[in-house]
Amino acid sequence: MPSRQPRPDVLVLYNQVGSDEYEALKDVDPASLGFTPSYPIHVATVQDEIGAIAHALENEGFQVRVVNVKDDLRILQNALRRRPDVVFNLVESFHDRQGLEGSVAGLYDLFQIPYTGAGPFALALCNRKALAKQVLLAHGIPTPRFRLLHKPTIPRRHGLHYPLMVKPAREDASAGVTKDSVVHDYVSLTGQLERIFAEFTPPILVEEYIEGKELHVSVIGNTPPRVLPIIEFDFSELPPDSPRIISYDAKWNPLHEEYHRIHTVCPARLSQRVVRRVEDIAIRAFQVTGCRDYARLDIRLDKKNHVSVLEINPNPDLTEGVSFMESAEKAGMSFGATLRTIVEFALARRIPAVTPPSPRAGDS
Repeated sequence: MPSRQPRPDVLVLYNQVGSDEYEALKDVDPASLGFTPSYPIHVATVQDEIGAIAHALENEGFQVRVVNVKDDLRILQNALRRRPDVVFNLVESFHDRQGLEGSVAGLYDLFQIPYTGAGPFALALCNRKALAKQVLLAHGIPTPRFRLLHKPTIPRRHGLHYPLMVKPAREDASAGVTKDSVVHDYVSLTGQLERIFAEFTPPILVEEYIEGKELHVSVIGNTPPRVLPIIEFDFSELPPDSPRIISYDAKWNPLHEEYHRIHTVCPARLSQRVVRRVEDIAIRAFQVTGCRDYARLDIRLDKKNHVSVLEINPNPDLTEGVSFMESAEKAGMSFGATLRTIVEFALARRIPAVTPPSPRAGDS
């Protein structure tokens, strides 16, 4: 009777320090909001989301161990010294710095342990939004025209066309993006620059705002990568004076009305010709920025359906039913099956153990 193969050992790593702001939402009464919410305000905490991923991986046949590194390099190193078969990398920052996300992935490489998602280069590149845009442009991939500012000053003749978007150049998850981020004249531009420089570390990105549709385009796989059903955002319930953007509150704050007034449509309401164009550009952007396994791209279509890549997000959020997972589920992939597929991509990168050569006769 053949022996059963041992189940691969998956180490799920994440980094959380301090309290979870979503924990406090469990005590909020939806009737106190002053508007009728469209979605639950009692959303999953980090612990809920990590637990859901671990449980789904166990159901897919993996041995799973979960470790919160808590900004402690010793915890991270000790977890890696146990030599898991693969790391499921959910570490998005270290010491509250997004820029160290790639450094953590580099440690996995030094330990020669395969891990899910992007490597250090792609993580570092995509965190530097202006540099990523330069790479896109060098490969003929369209992205909005921009300027990168290290001081809160810009000449009146700056060479860009209004309206403009002002946002931090090295933040993640729409941090710093509000309804005031879209400006229509020089006075509002300089005022928003003063505010954003006061709140965030430079540099700050100023780019041309694309009027039109916003899409989330999820890519999965490597040889070759493929695009999952595209998500389109429906802004029709926003007030007429609100810009059609995904602000930080719209994405993460269930106590804010914007969170409940923007909806998703999947698959997007696009012609097949436009879908093919978006898919081609998304895959090219995924590849030239060094992404692997899975990523999500933020893309805009103008009124003539010209495509512009706003950002590339390696290792995007894997919350069940949200964004990347919404697209995966629309493609017929369950939550667990999608996670298993991502792990299998990483397992395929395992370095085979090398058996040292036997000593030859006469060797001393």
